[in-house]
Amino acid sequence: MAMSTIGSEIRDFLVTKRDARAYAAQLAALQILCGIDLAAALASEGAARAGAIARVDRLLVRERMKGLAGHWSYDLNRHIALKQAGDRLKESRDGGTGATRPRTKDGAKRRRQRRTQEIRGLAARSRDS
Repeated sequence: MAMSTIGSEIRDFLVTKRDARAYAAQLAALQILCGIDLAAALASEGAARAGAIARVDRLLVRERMKGLAGHWSYDLNRHIALKQAGDRLKESRDGGTGATRPRTKDGAKRRRQRRTQEIRGLAARSRDS
């Protein structure tokens, strides 16, 4: 019994340590990249929180565009840091559920469904002929 307790305490300690390291890295990265204090942004509410999220989202979109264009200044680590910081801000806004409401409907999924229905309709008409 004592070994399983020690083992679980070790795992808990390592998970806590890993989370603290990730949080510290995100604090530093967000401060350096866009001048946002993550701790203050996490503690903020309302318009201040929405502004921080919007800024991180804009920077993330810009970083994605640089990556797609093959720009020399694209940095995968910066991209990952922005994504993680944005996720952390959105997650804490939703009370830790991580259930964010999508801004738009999934147009690609609707187009695929429509195309599939059209193909099925054409196949059915060709069988009937």
